[in-house]
Amino acid sequence: MKVMNVKRATTRQKLLNVLKKDHELTIDGIMKYFTISEVAVRRHIHELENQGLIKKNTNKQKIGRPYYTYVLTKEGHRTFPNQYEKLPVELLKDLEDVQGQKAVESVLQRRMEREKAYFEMEMKSDNFDERVAEVARIQDEKGYMVEIKKTADGHYEMKNYNCPIANLASCYKKVCDNERIVFDEIFEKSEVIPHSCITDGDNFCKWTIKRPTKG
Repeated sequence: MKVMNVKRATTRQKLLNVLKKDHELTIDGIMKYFTISEVAVRRHIHELENQGLIKKNTNKQKIGRPYYTYVLTKEGHRTFPNQYEKLPVELLKDLEDVQGQKAVESVLQRRMEREKAYFEMEMKSDNFDERVAEVARIQDEKGYMVEIKKTADGHYEMKNYNCPIANLASCYKKVCDNERIVFDEIFEKSEVIPHSCITDGDNFCKWTIKRPTKG
């Protein structure tokens, strides 16, 4: 399957993206993602370590010398977009305490309607492949860190390696349910299948968007 990255990144950002996706890598694992020299990559790693965005772990072995792996620090994770301030969990919980669960559901419903309206405004094409690319672009711009793959049978797999509203979605699963509804409406002639979710403890959210059948 051919991988399509939605947008290019600087070497520094690419390093952060790689560790966000794979969580922990040796220098050999990191180099699989780069065509520049190892010396240049190590220089960027050293700079990110000095900035407190990544750290080096020492891994001991029963036989042989220890080996080193690199991971994001908490500060490194914070470099990725979030939307916590837009819809604070605390505010929804206060609303639930004062006006009940239905009031919260009403707020989340209105948020879903705004999301649908935004997609409708941004998406111009009726072509399936172009619509998948447009959804990936929109989600990536919102900070979802999207990767899409076209399978051999013409379907698409979409992964979100970052969830800008994970804190909210972890408390109110309705947010994820509403996202599924939005995707179902965007691809009304297709089948959209969720496979994994960050709020369930998975490393990424994964969807299959099936190509519409003819006829």
